[in-house]
Formats: sequence, C-alpha cells, structure tokens
Amino acid sequence: MAITRSHTPLTRGLLFALIRTLLIALAVTAQFAAAQTRGGTLNFVVTPEPTALVDLATTAVNVLKVSPKVTEGLLDYDFNFQPKPLLATSWEVSGDGRKYVFHLRHGVKWHDGKPFTAEDVAFSIQTLRQVHPRAKTTFANVTDIATPDPYTVVISLSKPAPYLIKAFSATETPIVPKHIYDGSDVLTNPANNAPIGTGPFRFVKWVRGSYIEYARNDDYWDKGKPWLDRIIVKVIDDPAARTVAFENGSVDLGGDTPVPLSDLARLKDNPKLAIETRGYEFQAGAARIEFNLDNPYLKNPKVREAIASALDREVIRKVIYYGYATPIAGPIIPTNRYYDPAPTPYPFNVEHANALLDAAGYPRNGDGVRFALTLDPLPIGDLPTRTAAYIKSALARVGIAVTVRSQDLPAYLKRIYTDRDFDFSINGMSNLFDPVAGVARLYTTDNFRHGVPFTNGSHYSNPEIDQLFAQAAVETDEGKRKQLFASIQHILERDLPDLNLVSPQYVTVYSRAVHNHTISPDGTAASFADAWLQH
Repeated sequence: MAITRSHTPLTRGLLFALIRTLLIALAVTAQFAAAQTRGGTLNFVVTPEPTALVDLATTAVNVLKVSPKVTEGLLDYDFNFQPKPLLATSWEVSGDGRKYVFHLRHGVKWHDGKPFTAEDVAFSIQTLRQVHPRAKTTFANVTDIATPDPYTVVISLSKPAPYLIKAFSATETPIVPKHIYDGSDVLTNPANNAPIGTGPFRFVKWVRGSYIEYARNDDYWDKGKPWLDRIIVKVIDDPAARTVAFENGSVDLGGDTPVPLSDLARLKDNPKLAIETRGYEFQAGAARIEFNLDNPYLKNPKVREAIASALDREVIRKVIYYGYATPIAGPIIPTNRYYDPAPTPYPFNVEHANALLDAAGYPRNGDGVRFALTLDPLPIGDLPTRTAAYIKSALARVGIAVTVRSQDLPAYLKRIYTDRDFDFSINGMSNLFDPVAGVARLYTTDNFRHGVPFTNGSHYSNPEIDQLFAQAAVETDEGKRKQLFASIQHILERDLPDLNLVSPQYVTVYSRAVHNHTISPDGTAASFADAWLQH
C-alpha cells in the first residue's frame, strides 16, 4: 500500500501532463486542417523546357519534374527509401529474391476513362526495357512478367536484384496506357507530348516556349486529392528573370536550384520565400566531364590524366557552386552508402599536367597551344556553362585551347548520343537508389547505346568493370557489395573515361504559401497530389 500511495501523485501528474500534451496536439492538428485549403493555381518553373511530358524514354530532370503529375508508378517512397503503396496496394518478394508479386489498386481509370489493369504494367515494363536509359540495366534479370488476373502482376527473375524494390517510382518506372501505346512507335507516339495517365492532374495544353497547363483530375482514385485546381509549368530561360519571378510572386515553386546561386542569399532574406534542400535523395549525383574516347587526343590516357591534373575541384566548389557542392573523385557520391573516400589519383598539379602532355608528344606551337578541343556543356541551368568557362581558362594554362559550344537540349542530346559529334561534355548524373541503376549505365559496355540519352556516352569498355557491375547486381551480402563498388570506383578513377568533379547540393526555392511540395525523395518531381496553397 505504501508503494501504491507514494506513486499516486506522480501517476496523476503524469496523466494530467499527457492529457494536456494530447489536447495541444489536437489543437495544432485542427488548426493545420483548417488552414489547409483547396483550390488555386500553382506556378511551377521548370528549366529548360521539357523535351517530352512523359519520362518513358528519358531521364532528363526537366521531364522528370512534369511526368509524375500525370503518369504514376506502382510505388512511392519515404525519405528512407522505404516503399509505400501507389498503383500497387501491396506486394510480396520471394525468399530467394527471384519473384515479385504486385497487387494492383482496383477502380483506377486512365484519364480517357479506360480501366487500369495488370496488362498496362506488363506492357510498360517491357517497353521501358527497350527504350529507357536505365531500365535495361534495372530489369536485366527479369525473365517473365505474368498477369494471372487484371489486378496481379508477377515478375520473375533469373537472379536476385537486391535493389529492384526501390525502382518502381513514377520517375523511374512510369506506368503508361497499353491501349494508347501498343502497336505504335513509342518514341514518336503523340501521347508523349499530350499524356494520358492515372495521376492527380490531367494534361490540358502545351504552349511551346511559354507554359504547360495541368488541371485537377476530379476522378482521381485517391478521393479528395489533389488539393490544387491547376498547375502552370512556366518556361523561363533567363536565370535572372527566374529570380525576379520568385520575388514578384509570378512563380511559386522551382526545383534543381532554379536561380543563380549568387542570388540565393538574397532570396533567403525574403520573408515570403524559403529554401528546401530535401527531395534530391534519388537525384543526388555527380557533376562530371564526359570524354569522347573515340577522339584522337582524348583516347590517350595521358591526355585525360593531364586534364584531370589541370583542374582544381576546390575552385569549382567555391567559385562555381558557391559552396553548395562536395569535391569527388569517383561516380559514387559521399551520401551514398557505397561511397569510397580514397582520394583522386590525379590531384591538382599544373606542372604535372604540362609534363604529361609533353611526354604524350603534344608540344606547344608558337602560340603556346598544343591542340584544340570543343566542350559542350549540358544546357540545363547555368552551372554547366559556368563550369565550362572555368575549364576553358584552366586548360589554357596547359596549352589546350577550348571552344565552348552552346545549343538547346534536343541538339545537345542528338550531338552527344546520336551523332557523337563531340570532344568532351559537361553533364550531371544521378546515383539514384543504387549504383547498379544510376552508375552502371555510364560505364558498362552494353550501355553504349546509340541514340539513348544519358548512357555510356564516352564509349568506355572494360570487361573487368562489366563483370564487377554484373556481380554487384545480384550480390545480396552488403559487405561484399561494398567491396565490389569500391573496386569499381578505384578502376574508374584510374581509367578516367570521365572526370567526376563535385557532388552538387541542389535546392528548391518556394513561396511560403506552398505546402507539401517536398514529401518524398522525389521532391518536386513527385505528383503534387498533396500540395496545397495557403490563400
């Protein structure tokens, strides 16, 4: 009894505290619910203008930003990359990792009123394996996709793929309508530019060079969503004009660092605006130089080593990226669990770079020039162009004359991946959910794919690299996978088919009136089904 009496006041106090805490939480929840409002138009800036509105055959970030508003995936993911239901309500993976069973959501309709079924899923995955830059690797072990009934999909694999459950987002594996694409050339199908999906927004129109309009899907399967009435995707080519658009309120939201980094400090001080750094967990990757190994100069490893030695990554981090980046030597970035911290075998050393070029048999002429190269920066944002200006200046110090060439995105993609009419380029590549999906496409022999963007543009081929990636794709032991990826990084850093420079920290700029714009690792590339505007 004494023990009971001595604990009675404490128990009552604790009970009152818990009740008070609960009441406060309920009040806050009620206040939030009341504040959450339906309606309004979200002005979302995407640059450059997308080349298509469905990410069926491209991984360009500007396309990824718009496609999931209309076209959904089987799964969504939280910030820890744990899967959540979307078009699939549940799933099972067999103990040996060789069978995936997805149970699909009932009652879902395409925007043209046709029912969504398992046939759409099977068709989409098979099509992606043929035309998507990454799906050939991601689904390499798939031997069969069965549809035993309209709401069940069974994917069978020849070998386990430990990363595969993370590959079913709308940005990675979009599910498209079979009845629209079947029997057509999927690359030229009109639905790529006027999409029909199952998502929270319907495509309305695309005014080229100006804007893309999406309207609320009133028949969306997740009843009550979306909250927004419309999304207007604005195309604003000039970086300074994008900054002004945020300041005057004509743009509410933009991802992938939509303004010059030099303007971020000013925008941070604007009480109506804010900055978000989450939402790039899938997209995080490397800013890199990709060499064309068919070029007579660049196929010489001493020339590539000289270029690597002539560039100072610290200058790139500080001057080009204003500190919003981390210097790297290999393609796997520091935030990835498979990152190897070994330093670059080719540190900044201008004298060494000049000695290498002398030894390679490229003396300076009377003007101090050894040879000339053309550099093609990726025309997305201003960072590749600013990096190109630094590279031109740095390589001039070692006698390499660089011409920086500008073009729009379609011309760039054709030049690099179809015509192969380039010397070296600057682009960025995402690590994604696993290096087998995000990194292997840049280096394996079978990913030298004519006309397919963001694959092995260097034309690098190393059987040892091919074998290591193949082993990593099926290895289920995490310790062994880490060793495999460490070996891959060491070989690539030595061979230099490309030169990884920094891992950028992307940011989202948004009006404080916009809520729930970043709720997953896809960030602003998510569907916006949960986004709402405070009126």
